[in-house]
Amino acid sequence: MGAEQDRSQGIRGPQQIGRLVSRLLARTGYDREQAADQLVSAWQEAVPAHLAGHSRPGLVRRGVLEVFASHSAIVQELNFVKPVLLAALQQRLPTAGITDIRCRLSQAGAST
Repeated sequence: MGAEQDRSQGIRGPQQIGRLVSRLLARTGYDREQAADQLVSAWQEAVPAHLAGHSRPGLVRRGVLEVFASHSAIVQELNFVKPVLLAALQQRLPTAGITDIRCRLSQAGAST
């Protein structure tokens, strides 16, 4: 049986292990969980210490990181340091594609 005949019958040859592992992680959602953990760690490193306990990162959608804060004063303070935070996050997570940060008040508080 030749390679052409194998492909036409849906039989695949050997695949790279990295590609298989990547597909498995994507199917199980583990890759998203890892990315979320990395984002939380990067946020904790980037945000000033006095704001860390009062804010938490959310999702990145179309390059915009949504950040939740426990008080309106924290939202305002985060907006003041946004350029510094953005640069720090882009350095720590270059593949995340973060181009902006949107800070908003959390309905349930910002417990981490």
